[in-house]
Amino acid sequence: MSDIVRMRTDARMSQIVIHGDTIHLAGQVGSPGADVAEQTRECLSKIEALLAEAGSDKTRILQCTIWLADMADFAQMNAVWDAWAPAGHAPARACGEAKLATPGHRVEFIVVAARG
Repeated sequence: MSDIVRMRTDARMSQIVIHGDTIHLAGQVGSPGADVAEQTRECLSKIEALLAEAGSDKTRILQCTIWLADMADFAQMNAVWDAWAPAGHAPARACGEAKLATPGHRVEFIVVAARG
């Protein structure tokens, strides 16, 4: 059996959990109150940093789940995503609308990636 490695752990959650060659990231959000494009840029920057810490990068993302506070923000979020996502490395992806934990948050990203 593979060990489970937890990184950046506090009483509530771990920001990174590695099991075998699979990396699970906690949901990433941007600064409350910023528009969805800026929050998306912040989230993607955090994802890149966490993946690097775990020994991976954005070309190794297997799956991304995106929650938007309002689906009216879908096109604006996608414009930032499309500029960030590396060509030829699109992960499986889902996007839906949900009430997020803090009213000022517009978007949250949840990522699963491969190590290596």
